[in-house]
This record gives sequence, C-alpha cells and structure tokens, in this order.
Amino acid sequence: MPTALVTGASYGIGRAYALELAKRGYDIVLVARSADKLEAVAEEIRATHGKTATPIALDLTEPDAPTQLFSRLQADGIAIDFLMNNAGFGDYGAFATSDRGKIVAMVQLNVLALTDLTYQFLQPMIERKSGTIVNIGSIASFQPLPYMAVYAATKAFVLNFTEALWAENADTGVRFLACCPGATETEFFKTAGFLENGFSSAQPPLSSPESVVQATFEALDRSNDATVVAGTAIDKAMSFLPRFLPRELLAKGAASQFRPKSNDNKS
Repeated sequence: MPTALVTGASYGIGRAYALELAKRGYDIVLVARSADKLEAVAEEIRATHGKTATPIALDLTEPDAPTQLFSRLQADGIAIDFLMNNAGFGDYGAFATSDRGKIVAMVQLNVLALTDLTYQFLQPMIERKSGTIVNIGSIASFQPLPYMAVYAATKAFVLNFTEALWAENADTGVRFLACCPGATETEFFKTAGFLENGFSSAQPPLSSPESVVQATFEALDRSNDATVVAGTAIDKAMSFLPRFLPRELLAKGAASQFRPKSNDNKS
C-alpha cells in the first residue's frame, strides 16, 4: 500500500490533506505536536476510509525532529510515497518587538524542518524512481510583507526551493509541487496574533481547507505544474502583481495595509 506522510495534520489544511490522501488509497502517517488531536484524525481516517493511520506526536521545531521521524519510519519499515510538508505558522507585528523565540521556531519549522524532511525522504524516492513531495507556501511567497516579515520570507524560501527541486528532479520520477494558499479557514490568524494587535477586520474572504486540497490535486493531475495558487481570484491576481510592480512600491503598500491597528490608535 502507498503511504503518505502529512505534517501539521491535526487540524485545518493538514487534516484535509490527510483525509483526501486516505480517500485516494494511501495509508497515512500523521505528524503534529498534539497526540490527542492526531489520534482523533487517525480514528476518522480508519472509520471513514479503512486505511492504516499512524499518529506520531512530534515537535518539528526541535532541530533533530526530522531525523527522529525519518529513523523511526525506517525502523518500522514504512516507506513514504507522498510527503506533504504542511506544518508551519506565522507571526504578526513589528519585527523589532516580536518574540525572539517565536521567530526562531518559525524559521526552524517553516524552513529548516521542511528542508530536512524533503532531503531525507527524497533519497529513497529517487532510488525507487517514484514519489511526490508537496510543500506548502503561501500567497505571501510572492512579495515582502511588512509586519509579517519573517513569515513571508520563509514562504518565499519554500516557493523558490520547491520550484528549483521540481526542475532538478524532472527525470528522477519524483514529482514536486509548491501549493500557495491565500487566506484559509484555519487557526493561522489566531496563532499569528492578528486579534491581539487590533486587526480583527484584516481577514479577507477565506477559502476552505478542502478547496486548497482540491487545487493541489488538480495541479498534480496536470503533471507539469511546479506551483499552484489555491484561493480566490484576488489571491491569484495578487501572485502576479509582483512581476510588474517595483518591489519598493509593493513593500510600502503592504506596510500601509498591514500596519497594526494598535499602532494607529497610539498615534
């Protein structure tokens, strides 16, 4: 049976990917920090799709976590055919006053863990001459975002990294795709701290996690896409603007749009 590994699988987009992959015939390895939430998703997969679901509670912000995960699966004889690098989080606010620990953890999860997992699981895929790796970027991958500077930078890395590997592996049998969602119905805004910064009205129309998953598999079915923007027509338009506008203009415009409302109230 083919097996898929989904990180950040306890809720939101990760949960939706896990359910869709099980529906498509994959056994699922679920990874996130919360053991209870993972077990609930695993039970849903078993009950709904009759597939094997293996929950692994692991904090991927820990530097050695990717190697722990890879080694455990190797020891258990579980080969991964589809790697879904979904785990990640954002932060909102001025960089200079942000929490240093949260910034470091964000880079560790969004960039380092994703890169390390891709590297380790890519090797056996190349040996088998088959496999799929999907990395979650963001609409923020396409331009600098003041007040979300580190998050946008990590997602720009994901986009460029994935597109480069898509080209490198064109003849290996391993498929790469960067999925860049727009604003989606997840806990992202809560985790990033939008509400704490007085930006309760910041959320645009939200896409569902299921629509992001659908866009991903439609892109995979087209067989030659390196990137897909999953979201509204506005999201897709926003991914093209940086190609035509000066980057300084984009950065200043984003700064005006994303400046925390609490800052305005103090002025």
